[in-house]
Amino acid sequence: MKEIVCKLLVIGAGPGGYVCAIRAGQLGIDTVIVEESKPGGTCLNVGCIPSKALIHAADEFAAVRSMTNGKSPIGIRVGDPAIDLAKTIAWKDGIVGRLNGGVSALLQKAKVKVVHGRATFRDGKTVEVGTETGAQIIRAETVVIATGSAPVELSALPFGGHVISSTEALSLTELPKKLVVVGAGYIGLELGTAFAKLGSEVTVVEAMPQILPQYDADLVRPVQRKLGELGIRILTGAKAKGLSGDGGALAVETADGQEQQLPADRILVTVGRRPRTSGSGLEELDLDRSGPYLRIDDHCRTSMRGVYAIGDITGEPMLAHRAMAQGEMVAEIVAGRKRAWDKRCIPAVCFTDPEIVTAGLSPGEARAQGYDVRVGQFPFNANGRAMTMHSEDGFVRVVARTDTNLVLGLQAVGAGVSELSAMFAHTMEMGARLEDIAGTIHAHPTRSEAVQEAALKALGHALHI
Repeated sequence: MKEIVCKLLVIGAGPGGYVCAIRAGQLGIDTVIVEESKPGGTCLNVGCIPSKALIHAADEFAAVRSMTNGKSPIGIRVGDPAIDLAKTIAWKDGIVGRLNGGVSALLQKAKVKVVHGRATFRDGKTVEVGTETGAQIIRAETVVIATGSAPVELSALPFGGHVISSTEALSLTELPKKLVVVGAGYIGLELGTAFAKLGSEVTVVEAMPQILPQYDADLVRPVQRKLGELGIRILTGAKAKGLSGDGGALAVETADGQEQQLPADRILVTVGRRPRTSGSGLEELDLDRSGPYLRIDDHCRTSMRGVYAIGDITGEPMLAHRAMAQGEMVAEIVAGRKRAWDKRCIPAVCFTDPEIVTAGLSPGEARAQGYDVRVGQFPFNANGRAMTMHSEDGFVRVVARTDTNLVLGLQAVGAGVSELSAMFAHTMEMGARLEDIAGTIHAHPTRSEAVQEAALKALGHALHI
């Protein structure tokens, strides 16, 4: 049996794992990374990247469809469009392949040894990897667990056949005529909206009273309005009970206690994700848990000396950029540098139509923490750039302390607002006040002007509303 000895072993080559390994390699640490599948993890292969490619294709197709029969408000007229979904998926796969290759090249450049296979812990410093050429033992001074997460499966709707997860949804080569989405979080609504734009008849079933329950109602309202325009049926306060007898429909108990049968070619279950903590020998390590997640401190250390954990396996928010930041930090700690997790905010984006971006506290969250706040909100229907792009729905909102004007949070909903996420996070990390935003010259005409106007509004003297 082959044996490798290294200073740092990273288990999982998702966003957190591969960033950790690359940075460690750059710092001269003898590093090995183990990955069962392709580099890039869920995000690159079956999550963030492919879903955004599908969303973009759906947006382009919907834009062309809106130009048929003289319906375009900007005067463009085209013939009846069609979509070759198999070709779209092949284009998406090409993007994923290019990025896979890029990650592999970066690992090689950093002199990281990549071992392909499934790692199983023997103890806190040793794993056995089942590779194509046989078992391989790896012993390391330090181990980073970055095994990520997987879709949650409902007992009444196990994956298989017509019941699919987001992974299978991103590989469909034929458009479902009727799609039922179980779960109205960001994954369900992103994919449900995309398929509706491509031509599927979409119904969304959500157990909570509101879609996107993690966001406040003001941010959700423009998204709900767009879902209605797209003809997507929404059932809130409803519970999925299971498949019908012939498997061609989903049985649902609605908010009023009635049962409905929702015909479906495909049933997409998106009710959350669970950490991958089983099947790799982690149970034998007896690491402290926080619910289903591995408990970590502000250095991403677990309860076992020399064992770190990063990314989805450590809990919410399950975001690739959080995992990347943790991975980079841990690599520097292993190299002997002083680092600690001290993030003021982690921006989050929901790629629905329109998009939602948040950083820091919402007005309700700030008040719940005891802050007296002032809120400034500026609508995109008063923004010149939004008008010229024929996408005026939504707004930018800033939340600040009344006594010091320190910014506690920023939120936006609108077309393309995901690109404001860096500005929002930078504002929070730098400890900006309303006067800092209001006094910064913003280029005209851009959507970003709405951020300045929201700050001016909070200060009591907005210029354009």
